[in-house]
Amino acid sequence: MRIHLLPICLILAGCMPGSAPDDNATRAYQPAALSSLPPLKTFSTPAPVQPERSNADIARDFLDLAFRLESGRDLTVFTRFEEPITVRVTGRAPATLMPDLTSLIRRLRSEAGIDISLTDAPEANITIEAVASREIRHNLPHAACFVVPGISDISQYRRARHSAQASWALLRSRERLAVFVPADAAPQETRDCLHEELAQAIGPLNDLYRLPDSIFNDDNIHAVLTGFDMLILRAYYAPELANGMSRDAVASHLPAILARLNPEGEDRPAQRPTSTPRNWIDAVQDALGPGTGDADRRKAARRALAIAQHLGWQGHRLAFSHYITGRLTAASDPDAAIGHFRAADRIYAETTGTELHRAFVSSQIAAHAISRGDGRSALAVLTPNLAVAERHENAALLSTLMMLRAEALELTGRPSEAAEVRLDSLGWARYGFGADWAVRAKRREIGALNPFKEKRG
Repeated sequence: MRIHLLPICLILAGCMPGSAPDDNATRAYQPAALSSLPPLKTFSTPAPVQPERSNADIARDFLDLAFRLESGRDLTVFTRFEEPITVRVTGRAPATLMPDLTSLIRRLRSEAGIDISLTDAPEANITIEAVASREIRHNLPHAACFVVPGISDISQYRRARHSAQASWALLRSRERLAVFVPADAAPQETRDCLHEELAQAIGPLNDLYRLPDSIFNDDNIHAVLTGFDMLILRAYYAPELANGMSRDAVASHLPAILARLNPEGEDRPAQRPTSTPRNWIDAVQDALGPGTGDADRRKAARRALAIAQHLGWQGHRLAFSHYITGRLTAASDPDAAIGHFRAADRIYAETTGTELHRAFVSSQIAAHAISRGDGRSALAVLTPNLAVAERHENAALLSTLMMLRAEALELTGRPSEAAEVRLDSLGWARYGFGADWAVRAKRREIGALNPFKEKRG
């Protein structure tokens, strides 16, 4: 069972396929409400970044994603839908769900080449049911969205969860399944659920910490499907592959498939990143999962960092270890925390495919600068990352960076510009955080960083 992650700066929780209890996961819950704030803003044209890794590495990623569950259980055969795939929506869909789903379906058709479309027919292959978060938590206490094969209504889940009908491990082809998303969460939260759950409904079921540029990663940095993810899904529906194929059979076809779909990856040297050991995963989950006290979280984060350093990692997993250590020690030891954030930023800067990771780190570094009254340093860190957050369609991150920028502008004597940026941030915050109280709480939290405001108060 995959547990949701403690929010570390923003919402970094994720979803996964659901069937038997050990194969389920969660996404953090956020209530929403009617808003009195400026109009909600949404993203328009997707701009996914294409993978910059070798096809040899991508082939290995494909196999590990397709032939294993997140619980660690191996899958013996390859499964997918027979196209065309139809999707319907039931339940109490919030106003943003259908536009976001329509955009996602369009991307799956154009970027992944999958014949998938919306329908109203009850016999749809995939039913997306929008339900109250409490219904989801009633079935999976730590979950906020999940996907299950063999059913089409959440009322069927408890009866089916221990049956062969709803077992991913026993599945031999995909014909009917259900995705359950929250009807009362922030718009971005629901959209993130749609991306991750629909991708796993039609494609690979596993997540891998070693992937820096994918939604199929338990660090949950990416919220929408990336260029790498679309390549994996396009390969998933290549004509050479079929239901029932073994891992070896799929592996024999992947070199030709990837050479055709991703010719740029043919000449890139393989990096062959090591697998992620269970003890590091457990340490991260202890640090960020539910039910752990603050002191134990900090110990777990330090344990994850020690493991990463002992293994000699140099990439994004080492940087993430520094990041979570910094985040969990920020309140008790801010000087040590900023050291970890700067270490994470240096490592991410040297690692391909981690610009979004750096944007998350920049919010922490900028917050530290603002708390010291150093608006110029904060602006230098924030400015290049605003476009990154927008390109990756993360409104929660974008609005946070904009609010931080507003405080930095005030510190540098530009109050009118600060007011304009702060007002502009609210539309993005409405999409990213949802309810008015959540948006205002984030604005107050960031405003409180400004030491001169604190003195005036």
